[in-house]
Amino acid sequence: MTRLSAWKKVGVVFALCCVTAIASPAQTFTIVASFDGTDGAWPVASLIQGPDGNFYTTASEEGGYCFDCGTVVRVTPAGVITRVHAFDGADGLSPLAGLTLTVNGNGYGTTSQGGSSGEFGTVFKILPGGRFTTIYNFVNGGGTMPHTALTAAADGSLYGTTLDGGKYSSGTVFKITPDGVLTTLHQFNGIEGGFPLGALIQAADGMFYGTASGEGAGTCHCGTVFRMSPSGTLTTVHIFQGSPNDGAYPEGGLVQGSDGNLYGTTSKGGTDGVGTVFKIATDGTFTLLHSFSFSYNDGEYPMAGLIQATDGNFYGTTFEQGPDQGGTVFSISPNGVFTVVYPFNGPRDASQSLAALFQGTNGILYGTTTHGGTFGAGTVYSLDVGLAPFVSFVISSGKVGQTVGILGQGFTDTTSVSFNGTPAVYKVVYDTYLTATVPPGATTGFVTVVTPSGTQTSNVPFRVFQ
Repeated sequence: MTRLSAWKKVGVVFALCCVTAIASPAQTFTIVASFDGTDGAWPVASLIQGPDGNFYTTASEEGGYCFDCGTVVRVTPAGVITRVHAFDGADGLSPLAGLTLTVNGNGYGTTSQGGSSGEFGTVFKILPGGRFTTIYNFVNGGGTMPHTALTAAADGSLYGTTLDGGKYSSGTVFKITPDGVLTTLHQFNGIEGGFPLGALIQAADGMFYGTASGEGAGTCHCGTVFRMSPSGTLTTVHIFQGSPNDGAYPEGGLVQGSDGNLYGTTSKGGTDGVGTVFKIATDGTFTLLHSFSFSYNDGEYPMAGLIQATDGNFYGTTFEQGPDQGGTVFSISPNGVFTVVYPFNGPRDASQSLAALFQGTNGILYGTTTHGGTFGAGTVYSLDVGLAPFVSFVISSGKVGQTVGILGQGFTDTTSVSFNGTPAVYKVVYDTYLTATVPPGATTGFVTVVTPSGTQTSNVPFRVFQ
């Protein structure tokens, strides 16, 4: 069986081929949980917040049935890790991406290997109670080896990419229904990029945007940014040219900022060839915001994408170096003001993050590292930078009459839910989760949830499609 481990993932892009760092103000870093092998090891995926208020992710290795099988785990805010599912090979192995939540509370994910074919990967569904179902097995001749999380789209389907396979062996983009009907939408041909490692996003214009970690036209073959319509028409938005004036080999996905621009990272390129942060408009206007540098000691090789937190800044991680050699957590403003927020301290606490950060609705940032912790098998950590609680959506767009999921805190005695000021019918499911129906007359804007303890507002506008 072909084996592509979490560490080989790091080497995929490497084989394919300024701003002064500022000290962070006060913040609190905590190791929430340490993986011990029985619950999985070497997590490379981001966390999500479940309807029950716990966090969920995958671990790429160990966990029970075999060394390289991996697990799905639940992590309480207090730090208790519970193995929800252990992969055995036949149902997939080596999950390299996290889960995607749908409005009914189900989680969906991918494994990069395993399945009925033995080596090409799977798509799976896991219910809130832990019941697990493989809904699709990738096979030779189509797309193979999915490395990215799925994207829940406004049409109710899930969208994703495969690293390999397709007509040109450079990967594919696919759509899959919640019950497992898969449609290949696009097959990368190399000229437009290839080997996508980052998840797609559906932007405010309804189009999907993503990165290809390699190939592309020109002499560098350093990857691309692309746009794709829901029907599969793909357009190259940017071709990376590499050092010193551009990035190279983007491994993470994109995030759309509140200003409408897309933000992302490249794992190499820039002034010293060790990675960049960039901004790109949907029309392709490109700005290099930051080049990581040996001189600044700000970290090297940002493998994951960014998130925009509720303070308006973007947060990300680097895989190596920094003041303590274990990588860094950094923030960067939309205009490029860069700050090292936390330097990982190597084996002493946590080191080497391959995962994008996640902001819980309590305002705190969470992430995973592949190394460090009590057992050296990786960690879940939190980073409190003083941001307030908010509410977020399972899917941040929908039509009038559509039921949407809202995550938050203290929902039990909710008295009202409004979409941009228009009252909605809602149902409290958990203290941390409710569903609401997009009301007639609703327009695009922020959602508010009123409880006895105050009013919570969404971190991003909800887009209403008429």
